[in-house]
Amino acid sequence: MFRMLHAMFKDRYTEERTALDLIAERIRALGMVARRTWAQFAALSSIIDDAGVPNAQEMIRNLVDGRQTIARTAREAFGAAEQAKDQPTCDLLTQRMDIHEKNAWMLRSLRA
Repeated sequence: MFRMLHAMFKDRYTEERTALDLIAERIRALGMVARRTWAQFAALSSIIDDAGVPNAQEMIRNLVDGRQTIARTAREAFGAAEQAKDQPTCDLLTQRMDIHEKNAWMLRSLRA
């Protein structure tokens, strides 16, 4: 599965890196300071990092769990954005939920 997973992980990394920029721009547009370091991201994360080197099926399971956690978090943030009548943030969160739910579905199809 190495070749297929490598290509898929590269696609995900590229997409998520682009998304981080869009999210940071939205945060700045709201007058806040966006997090800038991995340590700051890790301190806020609800996704547990692997301590070891997982096999392919463990990687897939971890990624499914992570995508579902991100979609859940975006859905919670959506409620706050909707209450604040912040349509641009609602739109951004809707896009992120769609992408992460679709990624989780695709990854689930790879599990043995």
